[in-house]
Amino acid sequence: MTLTSPRREPLADQVIAQLRAQITSGEWPVGSRIPTEVELVEQLGVARNTVREAVRALAHNGLLDIRQGSGTYVLATSELAGVMHRRFAGAPWEQVTELRGALEAAAARLAASRRTARDLKLLDTALARREDAWRSGDVEHFIQTDTAFHQAVIAAAHNDVLSALYADLGEVMRSELRQTVGPVLAEHRYVAHDGILAGIREGDGEKASQQAVAVLTTCRA
Repeated sequence: MTLTSPRREPLADQVIAQLRAQITSGEWPVGSRIPTEVELVEQLGVARNTVREAVRALAHNGLLDIRQGSGTYVLATSELAGVMHRRFAGAPWEQVTELRGALEAAAARLAASRRTARDLKLLDTALARREDAWRSGDVEHFIQTDTAFHQAVIAAAHNDVLSALYADLGEVMRSELRQTVGPVLAEHRYVAHDGILAGIREGDGEKASQQAVAVLTTCRA
């Protein structure tokens, strides 16, 4: 990750570009804590003030979240995702749920007719990880794996515009899920997602779509 060849743009801009690449490539996933300021200084070979300026710039753009006493975390994978998070941070959860229902139902219907063998394998894996995360009792891990399953459904729809929109709304969706799940994984809040995958596997768009809406309705009942 060391900056090598000299460039004409300011050093801080080079560092910003490098850190952004770590985020957009998925090397630093959403929700993960990035290396400390000291570690970044060592890795990049630049001054501490330069690293601090770059991190603050990315935080301002909505990609990073600086938490005093805890560290700096990845908030979004793009500037647009950061804008979406700030724009809808105060939106009523019921309205976010309705939006999730519309997007995920449409994706499930499309996935039922477009999914490939690879998509089904990825969905099986994502669902298994979601179940393991629930049993672990780790709320944040469950939220990440639940989101990953729904993202796999979106990906199986093979609609690039839908995938990009859902990704940019990712943190909005995760925030809504945190509100629903609460601080602990209570048994009465568990909602199986097998029905969504069954509908997609069977090529039944109506079933997959109905199940996608049903899971949102059930877990908020």
